[in-house]
Amino acid sequence: MKKSSSFLSWSILSMSLLTVMAGAAIAPALGIIKNHFCDVPVWQVQLIISIPALFIIFTNLLFSTLCRLFKSRTLALTGLILYVVCGTAPYFIDNISLILVFRALLGVSVGMIMPLSTGLLSFYFPPEQQGTLMGLAAAMNQMGGVIATLLAGILASISWNYAFLVYILGLIAVVFIVIFLPNEQIATPKTKQQVPCMKERLKKFHPSITGMFLCMSLFFVYPSNFAIIASQQTSLSSNAITIIMVALDVIAFFVGMFFSKLINVCRKSLKYYAPVCFIIAYTLLATSGSIWALLVGSLFIGIANGAGIPYLNTIASIKGGKTAATTVMPLISASLYLGQFLSPIYISSLGNALFNNALTAPYMLAAIVAVIYLIQVICTRNLQALPPKQQSSVNLE
Repeated sequence: MKKSSSFLSWSILSMSLLTVMAGAAIAPALGIIKNHFCDVPVWQVQLIISIPALFIIFTNLLFSTLCRLFKSRTLALTGLILYVVCGTAPYFIDNISLILVFRALLGVSVGMIMPLSTGLLSFYFPPEQQGTLMGLAAAMNQMGGVIATLLAGILASISWNYAFLVYILGLIAVVFIVIFLPNEQIATPKTKQQVPCMKERLKKFHPSITGMFLCMSLFFVYPSNFAIIASQQTSLSSNAITIIMVALDVIAFFVGMFFSKLINVCRKSLKYYAPVCFIIAYTLLATSGSIWALLVGSLFIGIANGAGIPYLNTIASIKGGKTAATTVMPLISASLYLGQFLSPIYISSLGNALFNNALTAPYMLAAIVAVIYLIQVICTRNLQALPPKQQSSVNLE
């Protein structure tokens, strides 16, 4: 039973609302959590944000095996229920070690959900609809980040542990999946024989996998450094800085919403949008501390993120075909979270070392990495599947 229905579309897209919330949702509450656990080292509190990414990567690497053991709806519901239970569990716990255990299990749940949120789109929908749907998936991801961040900030103002109640949002996806997602074996016996080994998959899909790592590494330079650097460069209040950062997510949301139009109008040049926008953004942020430079730089990062992620997902899903959910999408997801996890290490820290701890050192190195990203795109352009003309509309109403 494979049909392009609106309810099936939204049941899959509902999972995209949740994936970005693994770490980002709790970020506004981190200071309040640190005040509560005042005797705990800072690095241990910071693990609340970073530890899910490690377990997401680990689970992604085992995803093809999970698909052989479980059908799609069973796997999705298992991940979503684990997501809600482990996400909200710290609300009831006052022990940092137990909280970190549940945060790790939350990473396992997202590692199950993330490949399905994109892979099922390639399984159920034809290539000419995938650009539109991947754009919507990216837009939903950004919307989820905005909603979760704002809700977590409001809840944290009540008490530190209230912020974890934001993961109750996962119940929305549970309802959609139970009612509308067919319970099919997306890795059939025939598909199992066709799934290549890890080496072959890396060789075949390396343009998308490497591109996603570079794209997410560059993007996470911004949330890791912008608030700290902007507060020292300008007289902007913390609320104003927060509004700028949320506006970036809104920009990325709208770029994702109109992604199918971008594919139709700029099919051959779209692959260059993300690296070029990152180069412009970080060059501006590195060389000028004026408010206009912060605003324009944030605008270009929003465009880069909004265009780069759905483009990489689209070309990967088209190249992977029906087996994308079990072959390339887990690797794309692992690459995404690896970039997120390593970004502060290899860009921020290395940038400070190379540029003598200059205030904008992370931005300087990010501009260089963005040039490397552009070179990678140019060198692999013939290996990337050009998305077909997208349907002007998809039945999502």
